Amino acid sequence: MLPSRVPLLRLLRINRVPARKVHVSPPSWTFLHGLPAANRDIHGDSPPTVPALTSSYVRGTSSSPFVLHTVGEVLQRTVERFPDREALVFVEQGVRKTFEQFQRDVDCVATGLLAIGLTKGDRLCVWGPNSYGWVLMQFATAKAGIILVCMNSAFQTQEADYVLRKVQCKAVVCPAHFKTHDYCDVLRRICPEIESSSPGNIRSSRLPDLRSVVVLDDRPPGMFSLEEVMQLGTSRHLQQLRDQQRNLSCDDPIKILFTSGTTGFPKAVTLSHFNVINNSNLFGIRSEYDRRSDVRIGIPVPMFHCFGAVLAGITMAVHGASLVFPSAEYKLKVLLDTLQDERCTILFGTPTIFVDIINYQHLNKYDLSSVYGGVIGGSPCAPELMKDIIFTLGIKEISIGYGCTELSPCAFSNHPKDSQERRTQTVGYILPHTEAKIVNPSTGEVAPLGETGDIMVRGYCVMQGYWGDEDKAEESVSEDGWYRTGDSGSLDAYGYLQIKGRAKDLIIRGGENIYPAEIEKTLHTHPKVQEAQVVGVEDFRMGEEICAFIKLGDGQDSAVQEIRDYCRGKIASYKIPRYVLFVNRFPISSSGKILKSELRKQAEKMLGMKKP
Repeated sequence: MLPSRVPLLRLLRINRVPARKVHVSPPSWTFLHGLPAANRDIHGDSPPTVPALTSSYVRGTSSSPFVLHTVGEVLQRTVERFPDREALVFVEQGVRKTFEQFQRDVDCVATGLLAIGLTKGDRLCVWGPNSYGWVLMQFATAKAGIILVCMNSAFQTQEADYVLRKVQCKAVVCPAHFKTHDYCDVLRRICPEIESSSPGNIRSSRLPDLRSVVVLDDRPPGMFSLEEVMQLGTSRHLQQLRDQQRNLSCDDPIKILFTSGTTGFPKAVTLSHFNVINNSNLFGIRSEYDRRSDVRIGIPVPMFHCFGAVLAGITMAVHGASLVFPSAEYKLKVLLDTLQDERCTILFGTPTIFVDIINYQHLNKYDLSSVYGGVIGGSPCAPELMKDIIFTLGIKEISIGYGCTELSPCAFSNHPKDSQERRTQTVGYILPHTEAKIVNPSTGEVAPLGETGDIMVRGYCVMQGYWGDEDKAEESVSEDGWYRTGDSGSLDAYGYLQIKGRAKDLIIRGGENIYPAEIEKTLHTHPKVQEAQVVGVEDFRMGEEICAFIKLGDGQDSAVQEIRDYCRGKIASYKIPRYVLFVNRFPISSSGKILKSELRKQAEKMLGMKKP
């Protein structure tokens, strides 16, 4: 269940009249005292031009009010505005849907879910790669008041068992299989009673809440097919759906996403309609999606993470953007074909995806002239990569979104009119109706302007909590509503944020605090280096030493001393890597994040520090 913190976070977030469908002024915040508004406020509607900040605290203001609708209501309004506009394209599936067609399918699925016994507040888990069925479930559950649980498509038996038990899922939706992953077989191993049950009547000792499994592309024993579910809804269920819409609140939880933590089991981040609608709305306004009618976003990122589910999926409903999915999972050539043939104007991707595109040997055969903008998320982006995207790919309006799942997910972002320096050196400025501060990690006090410290964020975007983990929520969110991001960074006088690295990735060498991102930034300027990652490894004398992993460009050759010599004079001598390891690839998660914990293990093995 949700932690008791939720009412507190709501009180900190909003102060509004009872009428849900009336837009109101921004909330009354508990601001830091002692600073005049001119020295803490950044108006988010255009890039800051005045150095307003005098300390490392900022709040975003805007002429755009909060949206107090549910996801179903927002989608309905967009359908009324753009009924014949293309909403979704799934290239490999051969699916094309206008907003009006998509709305009809959503209603069929939503009434079908009610018909098989799901009710408001039940949890339905979607498990699998990107597909039309995935997006249908995202909106059908939102309309029916069912909470969508987003499970990583790569999860295996132990991980899936944990997720389903953690949030007490009543239904699971998945493909029968994808590539080598047999989803139905995994479910049978966890819940062997499925095969002997009738669809919708599963009784399992291990998963006592589970009743139904819906398969997107098949109908195995004991399970529904998606097509079957879409045909089960009757006029009675349609009326039930309409009644349910009137009883939903924008404060109701809408989805649970699991953090991609590298230690222990992931935490179940719970977000509301209010969280995701306003974050996607304000991010879209920052990106000027509301001013354009040609927004066609290429989506190679997975929908089970917030980047895809919110900044893509919910943005479609809020701003009427068209989403184009090249394939179920990321495939470089299919992505390039799609960007060209579908005339996409925006590309969402992790740094890894953009690196792949830039280094693709046949890139000059593609016409990507329609792609004027892009968003990088999921992991930090090197300044040199940003320059390559701007000048090699010609994507002039590339931006970085900074945040995390717990922030719905975005707190900072660039503006399309930001200078090249702002794009390459920062992650943008604060989004509206949000506060941020940099604090001294030892004292907790707000740091002087420009000084590096721990990044904290407060506002409407902060999660409702971790499902079933009140203690962990209290560790992450302070009593007065500040979310501890775990990142280190600094603010300049204009309110732009520079990320220095993860606090947990901080290397302490002989008492000196060293941020890997600073060294990585230097290494990325080496003409032979395609990608670099820096980690700390244990050292008896110094506590930790610096180890750089280097991936060279195609056809390039280098040596350890060349890399070390290149760093001399560019960074302090104590920051020069003691160890340099050349690799062909980096360990990455299914969402494209480089796993530094795995790199540390590799370093210890390759350097003979620990037994394999």
